[in-house]
Amino acid sequence: MWHKTPMVAFDLETTGVDVEADRIVTAAVIDLAGEKRLTLEWLADPGIEIPEGATAVHGITTEHAREKGERAPVVVDQIAESLAVRVQLGSPVVGHNVPYDLTLLDRELRRYELVPLQDRLDGAPLHVIDTRVLDQHCLPYRKRVSETQGARQLITLAQVYSLPWDAEAAHGCSYDALIAARIAYRIGTLAHTPRAQWPQTIRFNRRPRFHELDGLDLAQLHELQITLAAEQAAGLQEHFRKTNPDAVVDGSWPLRPWEANRV
Repeated sequence: MWHKTPMVAFDLETTGVDVEADRIVTAAVIDLAGEKRLTLEWLADPGIEIPEGATAVHGITTEHAREKGERAPVVVDQIAESLAVRVQLGSPVVGHNVPYDLTLLDRELRRYELVPLQDRLDGAPLHVIDTRVLDQHCLPYRKRVSETQGARQLITLAQVYSLPWDAEAAHGCSYDALIAARIAYRIGTLAHTPRAQWPQTIRFNRRPRFHELDGLDLAQLHELQITLAAEQAAGLQEHFRKTNPDAVVDGSWPLRPWEANRV
């Protein structure tokens, strides 16, 4: 049962949403392999101004990061090494919308001429569990909870899978990483539970597909998500092209290839 495998939860808060240009501000790597979870956290001085919009999300100002944060190259290297050690021990990386976090980490490593994550694994496979991809596959026809709250936002998934949500702690990377891990566990539990035993809030959704995740090992689940992410991106791109014929949605998963973006 893939959801019972010891996981390492991962999340970043950053200066913006451009994975090619923006920088890490805070990060969390949570090791869920032991009896007690181990939470590693970082605050970085990103070396650039933190826009007000980003501060409004995670609460970190440029002044605070410069005063209290460690140098960005040190933080980036430590994040990658912490993930690598746990992946080598067999833990999958779990998060929400993982290509954003892994791609931005990869670009930060390259920016400071540090060893990329994949090159630190000594041949161990990088298996990833992405709650955004899995939720969209398992409940493809779930209705929006409101006009202002996205159907696949982390807060929405917490509500759908009956997890408490702390609005003050949200957008802190440790909180978000842990919630993603708990959502992954709920999705895996549903996949391995007969539909008749599901909660009503899940059972009455139109055409749920949790059973398609039953019986997979980590490698199979990872490969399935590569396919699902590409299909979901293609569907979103088709939707966008109804109003913008040139719209492109990148379906790379679990991170965007460096070569495709190198200038």
